[in-house]
Parts: sequence; C-alpha cells; structure tokens
Amino acid sequence: MEIKGHNAIFVGGASGMALATAELWHERGGKLAILDLPKSDGEAVAERLGGTFHPCNVMDYEETEKAIDAAVEALGGSVHFCCNTAGGGLAKRTLTKEGPHPLEEFQRVIDLNLISSFNISRLVAAKMSENEPNEDGERGCILNTASIAAFEGQIGQVAYSAAKAGIAGMTFVMARDLGSMGIRANAIAPSLFDTGLTAGIPDEFALALTKDAAFPKRMGRPIHYAIQAIAIYENAMMNGGTIRVDAGQRFAPK
Repeated sequence: MEIKGHNAIFVGGASGMALATAELWHERGGKLAILDLPKSDGEAVAERLGGTFHPCNVMDYEETEKAIDAAVEALGGSVHFCCNTAGGGLAKRTLTKEGPHPLEEFQRVIDLNLISSFNISRLVAAKMSENEPNEDGERGCILNTASIAAFEGQIGQVAYSAAKAGIAGMTFVMARDLGSMGIRANAIAPSLFDTGLTAGIPDEFALALTKDAAFPKRMGRPIHYAIQAIAIYENAMMNGGTIRVDAGQRFAPK
C-alpha cells in the first residue's frame, strides 16, 4: 500500500508510539487524524502535522464511534490505515494479603486494552470496506498494539497479560474475517519502550529493566515502533501476525 495521499487514524496519537508513527506517516505524504483524550496534546499535534483532532476516551464506545465517524469525514470519507496504541495496566497479583484481585480492576484493564481495540477495529473495518480497492485488491490495514507480556507476563501483570494476549489471539482470526474484503489486520508486541510511565526513568533503572534483552539492552524508542508499523502497512504480505519488537527480550518473573 502506498502512503502518499492515503488516510490514517492514529488512536493514542498525541504521544508515544502512535505519535512517532503519525509523524513518519506525515513525512511520507499521508493525511491523518488524531484520536486521544480531551486533555492530551492531540490538538497541537494534529495542527503541526496538518491533520485534525478528535477527542475521545476509548472506553466510551459510543464516543469512540462518533470520533471515528468525524475523523473519516474530515479525511474526505475514507481511511486506509488505523494505528491504535491506546491502553494501560496495573500491578496486582491474583491473590494478595488483602485478598483476591478486585474483579472490577481486572474488568477495567480488559475493557481498556482488549474490548476497546476490538471496538475500534470493527468500526474502522466497516469504513475501510467502502474504499475502492487498489490494483491488488487492497482496501486497508488495521494495526493494534499487544505486548510481550501477552506471552510471558510478569508477576502482577495477570490482567494486562490477559488483555494483551486477547489482542494477539484475535488478530489472526480478524485477518481471516476481513481478508475477502482486502483488509489486513496485524498487531505489534513491544517490550519496554520509553513512553508513558517509563519515560524519563534513570539510566540505571532502565538497564535493570532491560537486562534480559539480547541486544540492544535498553528500552525501545517510539521510532522503532513507527518503523515497524509503517513497514506493516506498506507490505501486503504482512497479515494476521503479532510481531515482537523487543530486542530479543523475554520478561523474567519479576
């Protein structure tokens, strides 16, 4: 798929990995819309990148649908790429001295990561299905964000690991569901990246967190996610996969 002149939605695009991907998309001639929380820097980011900002909380599913509708309309009625990095977790064991893991907290992490990703995917897929296919029959590409915690989560990551494993699990089936329409579905599973809560931590702590990586032994940078995301969009043979971007790291138990 060509980027120049194509339209993309970046969910969580006001910062971190989605922002880096949006910047690279813009550099290569693509048009874009940013979706993020109302309190984010989304409006300033969108203005800088020549796009539009559509505030939403991905856990408000009706609000998210309205934001996607508005974004596609602002893009001229079509979207070819959706990159979604919205999510988060918490540190809580299945059983602690205080008692069992609160069910509502587990539910919230599942809603924030897995349910919202599926909601965004299904809505964007409906928009992409209306695109005129290119000469190879391609209409669009959906990219969600898992984590290497989906495969070897650490102690206290039971909710987060379950949610990210759900993203990895649905990706191949989604690709099969949408293949007849020329829509691809993929996921990236990053290791620890220098974004969000990990941004700006001292070097000695970063080294301790990444000591099990093969190389390089440091946290990933947003641009590393962006490079992979753009490669997935451009390569029609990338479909149904969850690609680890992790420097060969496997999480230790804690």
